[in-house]
Amino acid sequence: MPDYSKIFTYEVDGLSYTVSLYEEAGQILADISVIEGSMDVNAVYYGDDDSSGKNESLSGPLNMNGASLDGEKVQWDDAIKLSDPGIGPEGDDKETYLQAGDTLTVALDAISLDDIDIFGIRATSTSTDAGSIKAVSGDPEEPEDPEDPTYEKVFFGSEFSETGSPLIGTYILDEEPDTNTWSNIALPEGTEPTFENYLDYYTSEEVGGDVSTLKGVAFYETDEDGNLNELFRFNAPEGGFQSNEDVLWAYDEALEAYEEESEPDDPEADLMAALALDIAPEDASVEDQDEEEDEDNFELV
Repeated sequence: MPDYSKIFTYEVDGLSYTVSLYEEAGQILADISVIEGSMDVNAVYYGDDDSSGKNESLSGPLNMNGASLDGEKVQWDDAIKLSDPGIGPEGDDKETYLQAGDTLTVALDAISLDDIDIFGIRATSTSTDAGSIKAVSGDPEEPEDPEDPTYEKVFFGSEFSETGSPLIGTYILDEEPDTNTWSNIALPEGTEPTFENYLDYYTSEEVGGDVSTLKGVAFYETDEDGNLNELFRFNAPEGGFQSNEDVLWAYDEALEAYEEESEPDDPEADLMAALALDIAPEDASVEDQDEEEDEDNFELV
């Protein structure tokens, strides 16, 4: 999923959607996603919160005349035509016709995301009572970056047994124990125990770790009973790691896989699976019955 910087929302009876902005390869893009209802997106408008300058507009049925935000007239910096009004012979297959769950990506001519504070959509064939909208959205939500996971203990391993048990390497704790009998290595006091901080400390002069010697990295946490359990691990690629960036890339891949596996099961999917199991024996009995009837018919002949 793209790393969205701004998300506009719009909701009226019968229709709701979001417009999520992001930058990719130097291009400003907008993902228009319908949450409820449907609409044919014929044009998009956008601008900043400065009302000075020329107002851009499209002619004919694609204009945004009369549209306002909080009772104030909107000055548009740009307008882009996407399609003519009317579903036409394409029907639901029209590229700009969106239904719940659909997303349309539009490339914008804006130089910076900071230049877009207001977003408008001119749409027809909508699921609203009026059948069309001149929608204006402001005050976009700016998603916060998710917090990095933290760990109680990380093992940087240069050798593992055939069964995967750590043999040679460096354990680093999130904080030094009150009684450090075994002189365990721990992050400096006050350091947030994210993996990037663990890695920086491992390769620091104080610890002297070398990522090129790593065969794998394992992560641990303590459960409710006080037992230390491994959460997940990732292995070095063939040829080993060449830099901290290589290690962080492998970590991101492993973390994403771990989080996907840790997601709770979908109860609807479980129900469908259970129903499928219930149906299967009935289908089998019907087939068996048909075979028995065929055998009976054969004997009669």
